[in-house]
Amino acid sequence: MHIKDILVQLLLSGILIVGVYQFYFWCQRNAVAAPRQFNSWLDNLIPYRPRWVWIYSCLYYPVIVYINFVVADPREFIYMATSFLVLLALQMLFFVYFPVATPDNWRELNKNRGRSERFLAFVRRFDASSNFFPSMHVSVATLTALHLQMAIGPWPFVFPVIIALSCIFTKQHYLIDLPAGAMLGWVSFICFQWLL
Repeated sequence: MHIKDILVQLLLSGILIVGVYQFYFWCQRNAVAAPRQFNSWLDNLIPYRPRWVWIYSCLYYPVIVYINFVVADPREFIYMATSFLVLLALQMLFFVYFPVATPDNWRELNKNRGRSERFLAFVRRFDASSNFFPSMHVSVATLTALHLQMAIGPWPFVFPVIIALSCIFTKQHYLIDLPAGAMLGWVSFICFQWLL
């Protein structure tokens, strides 16, 4: 692929990532029902580990952007980008019609001690305590891994596993959010394969 194709794809990827978050924030303000909570005894057994915020926020975007360097051609990129838009539409349905929030006491665990907790507090300023089921982080990571494995083999599946761990250790998600997010990522990938 030509360098200008990659540069255009990187530009479009940046626009998609920034644009997607606008829909995410819109869903936070426009849910049609009060948020539910799924807190279970299993969720309470998971320790709070704020250092995982660096994985949660800093590993996430570079791996997603890396897809631009492994797609075969601009046509594949267009269909791949469409699969992420399908995923966004599915996520929005859940966020608007079935909102789920984490417990307030999970956010109270953060005492702003050290860089990790301060960064997690910064992330949470934008990321309200709703829009958690299914996990958008896990669904996007799963869809990303499915796209990457077509070009570079099975190792990209480590990515959604690490992201899932970061979701629960930072107390950003319930356990149930993780397989639901993975399932949505897989459904979106099936749509991609059908389009190709």
